[in-house]
Amino acid sequence: MDPRLIAISGSLKGTIFALTEDNVSVGRETSNVICLNEPSISRRHCVLKIKDARAECRSDSYPGQEAKFQIIDLESFNGTFVNGFPIKEHSLAHGDQIALGDVQFLFLLHDAEAGTPPVAFDEADLITRSTVRLQPEDAFYLRPERVLADLPQTARIARELIALLKINTTINSLRDRRQLQHRLLELVLEVIPAEREAILLVDWSQDTFSSISGWKRKTGPDDSIKVSRTITNQVLQEVVALLSNDVFENESLGGTPSLVASRVCSLLCVPLVVYEKLLGVIYLDTSDPTARFDEGHLQLLTAIAGIAAIALENARQFEGLQNENQQLRAEIKLKHKMIGESARMREVYTFLSKVAPTDSTVLILGESGTGKELAAHAIHLNSARATKPFVAINCATLTESLLEDELFGHEKGAFTGAITQKLGKLEIADGGTVFLDEIGELPPVIQAKLLRVLQTREFERVGGTRSIKADIRLVAATNRNLEAAIKAGDFREDLYYRLNVVSMVMPALRERREDIPLLATYFLANFSKKCKRRVTGISTEARRLLEAYEWPGNVRELENAIERALVLGSTDLIVREDLPELLCESGPAQNAGKASYYEAIKEAKRQFIREALEQAEGNYTEAAKQLGIHPNNLHRLIRSLALKTIDPQ
Repeated sequence: MDPRLIAISGSLKGTIFALTEDNVSVGRETSNVICLNEPSISRRHCVLKIKDARAECRSDSYPGQEAKFQIIDLESFNGTFVNGFPIKEHSLAHGDQIALGDVQFLFLLHDAEAGTPPVAFDEADLITRSTVRLQPEDAFYLRPERVLADLPQTARIARELIALLKINTTINSLRDRRQLQHRLLELVLEVIPAEREAILLVDWSQDTFSSISGWKRKTGPDDSIKVSRTITNQVLQEVVALLSNDVFENESLGGTPSLVASRVCSLLCVPLVVYEKLLGVIYLDTSDPTARFDEGHLQLLTAIAGIAAIALENARQFEGLQNENQQLRAEIKLKHKMIGESARMREVYTFLSKVAPTDSTVLILGESGTGKELAAHAIHLNSARATKPFVAINCATLTESLLEDELFGHEKGAFTGAITQKLGKLEIADGGTVFLDEIGELPPVIQAKLLRVLQTREFERVGGTRSIKADIRLVAATNRNLEAAIKAGDFREDLYYRLNVVSMVMPALRERREDIPLLATYFLANFSKKCKRRVTGISTEARRLLEAYEWPGNVRELENAIERALVLGSTDLIVREDLPELLCESGPAQNAGKASYYEAIKEAKRQFIREALEQAEGNYTEAAKQLGIHPNNLHRLIRSLALKTIDPQ
């Protein structure tokens, strides 16, 4: 493995930087491991962490295990991009492209064209008469049953040691917890004369057993086995192995209903402990008075529990890692154009990866500007319909007649001006996905027709009589509260239930503030190219204001703010003065001089609004008319200027 960065653009093009240290800092300062004297690079731009990766690349690593290198952005002005997307922290893979300002790098882990094998082979023939050939079937410790068959019956300790070896070899090769437990119980019956047995694993958060795997000697797996709670509680509380014969003579156990019902006369119960953590118990019992357990059985089961506890804990952790890996792989494989690494966005990615492969109708809820159409497009891109059309219609922008014509099409002569047949969007999207934005604005007539489409996947063109099949998947979105609209009589309840098969809420930008710098950097890079204006980044003060603002217009408002700042700005940085006025007023100023300036503006606006409210005698609509603004803007100004509690006189 030869990890390195190769500059593929900029003045350093062709330069190779070997990654030989655990933490490789990159930036303009000379103290960085990789010093890049470029104006577009921040003093401390990013760091590549490779310590953990090197630990995974030891000789005892799993074959084919890929090293994991991480790159972390250090709040640089221009941001750190991997494969075109801004990142905060990202795991790198061989072949990733990294952009730092004007410099682009190619990250390589190994040389794909290297023809020299990692191990040199000696071709000399070393096979001689003294060489011993040992086939797997002839190895005693891999086939302990052969040794067991050859031992005399009196050699109990030897047989038990062989049994322990067999159990250890078998269960440590299993990763599925359920399969592991069943195989363990089956092997225990080979050395202990029990009739019934069970493994009970504890869920301490719920103070109960999370799983019970049972086994009967005659019938095999059976999770309906009755186990004494008195005995299991005693073993769990005291963390002690328990052997009891003549159960009915024992005053503390003899009255236990489960034992009486099963006529149990002998039992064993031992704790499963690993790393001082109590996982549960192994429980055995028998109703055969001639096959009672003894102290040797207790010793043996305790040893088995010690081996099994480690195997069970390893299997649990393996399953957890598998689930986490599947989730991460689903997120990585998910094709989308959304930006964000916050916990809320990861929930969105996980949801999309689950619903995309299905054909279920999806309802996407959320405020305006949160990216509902991007989510719908991601559902389409990651479905089996990805090669078919994705057709988007905004239900709020068309009148009822135009919307009906747009959705269903019309026949020639259906109305004045219909000189030819027109295919509707539902017909054009055959085999693909239809995205209906602002579904809450659908007129009642169209709601009824759409309900039929969802029920039968059929419709007629306007002026037509022939039913047309519609092989479509429907994804709808709205920023309205549809349940409230149903109560108000504006939306059909039956249509709502047809749409709300699977639903999700896109988070507002204020609910994922950690994504604001990433989005701002992404928009800045895009608009810099479009406007052909070089901007090196966003100032610390401007970034602080962006993160503090409430963003009622969400991502769309942020995008507009960055574009405005880029167009109106005059320096190589986006500064506070470049941002929209309302955004500047919502946050504190950085120094006393600016504070007095902005506070003076705020106070002037407060006074202006107070006077308008006084003249309108408290009527907000009339006051807004006097001010020449929309009433909604007046309410927003009152909130941002902290005038909520001021009552007009």
